[in-house]
Amino acid sequence: MIELRAAYFRSFWGMILRDLAVLRRSLPYFIVRTVMNPLLFVFIFTYVFPHIGQQVQAGPAGVSYATVVVPGLVAVGMVFQGISAVALPLSMELGATREIEDRVLSPLPVALVAVEKLVFGAVQGVVAGAVVFPLVMFIPAVPVAVHVASWPLLVSVVLLASLTSGALGLALGTIVRPQQIGLMFAVVVVPITFLGCVYYPWALLHPLPWLQGLVLLNPLVYMSEGLRAALTPDLPHMPAWAFLSALSIATVGLGAIGIRMFLRRTIA
Repeated sequence: MIELRAAYFRSFWGMILRDLAVLRRSLPYFIVRTVMNPLLFVFIFTYVFPHIGQQVQAGPAGVSYATVVVPGLVAVGMVFQGISAVALPLSMELGATREIEDRVLSPLPVALVAVEKLVFGAVQGVVAGAVVFPLVMFIPAVPVAVHVASWPLLVSVVLLASLTSGALGLALGTIVRPQQIGLMFAVVVVPITFLGCVYYPWALLHPLPWLQGLVLLNPLVYMSEGLRAALTPDLPHMPAWAFLSALSIATVGLGAIGIRMFLRRTIA
């Protein structure tokens, strides 16, 4: 049993190293897809708007909009990376090319092949979230007040948010067919972004109670609120038990859906 587990670990780690090698060869594309979205948003809303006299307020008076959106931009960067790094390639690999068969033939249970996809997407999600910080520190024309209130909380939120992003990418990649990729962005990616409390704290939705309740189905809400609690604790945010529990449930639920659909698409 110990030898079998060791063999599984070596195979799993070998697949991680293979994906890292592929990522190194496509590093410029990885950088572009990671940086472009947060760069444009930070540039327009925190640099251009203040210079042309347009102010956006989505928090308490005296708090810059750049401060409000930092946690949300980190969260959305992680989600975008989970989708682009896991869902899009996986959808193609499970399509007509059937490139996924090379991985399925590895000496691993098929379910662990899916888990490797999830984990590697989570690792890329952490990198994508970290990239946001240099942008919001140097580009905004207004002060950005970000500080880590609790390192254990930040590490917990980042870990759970990255795993949730990877699980979301796995689920979407196994459900969505290659010819439906455009529809996925229109029906899934855009709505979860704009309704994910990226650009405003969840508490500010209280004038719209129906919407405040509806967005709780969106895992990005809990990522944004968790990062808001860890990085900008003076802003309104959910209690820690709420977003930590929700992210744990989302990771398990989306991961289970993704693994089940992966097995169905590869074994059937």
